Amino acid sequence: MENNELLEHFDRMLRSACTPAAIREVEEGGSFDSMWEPIAQSGFLDALVSENAGGFGLTLAEIQPLLRALGRHAVPLPVGETMVARAMLANAGLDLPPGPITLAVALHGAGMPVPFGKTCAHALVDFGDVCELVSADAAGLVTTGVRGSVDAMLTLTGSGGGRHIERPDNGLLPIAAVLRAISMAGAADHLLEMTTAYANERVQFGKPIGRQQALQQQLAVMAEDVVAMRMAAQLACAGGWPLNLAAVATAKSIASTAAPRIAATAHAVHGAIGISEEFDLQLYTRRLHEWRLAHGAETYWNRILGAARLEADRCSIDWIRDAIFA
Repeated sequence: MENNELLEHFDRMLRSACTPAAIREVEEGGSFDSMWEPIAQSGFLDALVSENAGGFGLTLAEIQPLLRALGRHAVPLPVGETMVARAMLANAGLDLPPGPITLAVALHGAGMPVPFGKTCAHALVDFGDVCELVSADAAGLVTTGVRGSVDAMLTLTGSGGGRHIERPDNGLLPIAAVLRAISMAGAADHLLEMTTAYANERVQFGKPIGRQQALQQQLAVMAEDVVAMRMAAQLACAGGWPLNLAAVATAKSIASTAAPRIAATAHAVHGAIGISEEFDLQLYTRRLHEWRLAHGAETYWNRILGAARLEADRCSIDWIRDAIFA
């Protein structure tokens, strides 16, 4: 099956299961079982699991369009994280648990925000020397208190009595960061479509507002940001495992930097209707702002890139070619 056929089937499934009404229900604390069931039954959760272990045996680059589709549909579940976690568990020879699995990093102690902490059954927690799969209850995931957020705060600081697996190179943070960057690219792409369509439909003073030169300039800059996010995410996935840390840092930095600009432009073009709870725009702009900070904002990853560049003994062009495009 070609990747475009995979994406078509995956996208159609998400469109049916993750409707705006269903997303709002989950955000308000409702059950996510009806949304999770078709995803679990589809087999896509084992996309990264090797064929010998009963999976698809696909690479990260091959499923990158699927991960981007999760952002396009504002899926409030850790689907990409579950794909990665199941592959890691299968490689370790462990049984694969049912239910969604999120990724958490406990390197800096308690109180770290965990994306999808409210909509997971398990958490794969990075303790710095080992990764441990624990139940959501054992992880001590506590709500952030932010309205509509499905993130939670990690309170676990020691072992939760779960199953241990070998910690990958550089830990779970780069893996989680690249998943967020890809989802952000998908959400941004959808926002661009929504905003462009609205600009062409909204008539003011007898003509669509999209014909205004100033607004066209805003949309052009927005499109540049969206394409940059998508290209950086693709680049971060291209090398497969282990991830290229410089490429991951570039992807997350670009995504986090562009997120507030894209959200601001979307709301500026939509005007007052864009901030209303009933309008779907906020389902995506809220996620961009949350995901901007998740697993390191642009400042964190820019420091990683800066330190790597200062350690190199060659010109910037050569370093970029070798470190990021290798």
